[in-house]
Amino acid sequence: MASRTSSRGSSGLAETVKTIVYAIVIALVIRTFFYEPFSIPSGSMVPTLLVGDYLFVSKFSYGYSRYSLPFGLPLFRGRVFFSQPHRGDVVVFKLPKDPSIDFIKRIIGLPGDHIQMKEGILYINDQPVKRERIGVYQDPNSGTTYTEYIETLPNGYRHPILQLPGTEYPLDNTPVFTVPPGHYFMMGDNRDNSSDSRDPQSGVGYVPAENLVGHAVFLFFSTNGYAHWWEFWDWPFTVRYGRLFTSIH
Repeated sequence: MASRTSSRGSSGLAETVKTIVYAIVIALVIRTFFYEPFSIPSGSMVPTLLVGDYLFVSKFSYGYSRYSLPFGLPLFRGRVFFSQPHRGDVVVFKLPKDPSIDFIKRIIGLPGDHIQMKEGILYINDQPVKRERIGVYQDPNSGTTYTEYIETLPNGYRHPILQLPGTEYPLDNTPVFTVPPGHYFMMGDNRDNSSDSRDPQSGVGYVPAENLVGHAVFLFFSTNGYAHWWEFWDWPFTVRYGRLFTSIH
């Protein structure tokens, strides 16, 4: 009887290990080829994305590069099954200066474009981008008041942006940036509070196509973070229910 019990126990353990291995493999396949979760740690994409948002990034939207693989394994160079990103896409990418760091911004400039900021207005290929003032936005954390606009990109893509009153901020007036072939120009929607391709100190610069991780497509969770981890009784009151399962534009 003892030997039979031991045999059954070993068999059960083997089945458990096999199930765990299968689950890990399936999770890796999903994260590598389909969707990968990310969280938002800063306010550079407010009001589109808020601190405490959790989102899924589509890994197959732009094809695959080494940065699609776990740990960025350098098994190949460039991208395979590459599809051109669209102006206005919100993307996660590896910081060119330090690929261990993930950034999320909006694609504003495509290869060959001329990008410039003049007195807070975005110019693409020497043409001012249309924007409409829709009101004010007050940051719930800092209390800072911004002017909120809807910006319409040349391809008709509309999205919100925030700007501080006035045009004297460092990124409100820039030289002309010419986007090199195979690269993209990134900007945050919170225009005066974003380290992006406009800022030479940010390490972003022109982002190579290889560094694109994927297209941010929808939110699956959002919390304002006001409750500590141990205050589980307050967790339901920190969830931003209106943001759950919403698409990202």
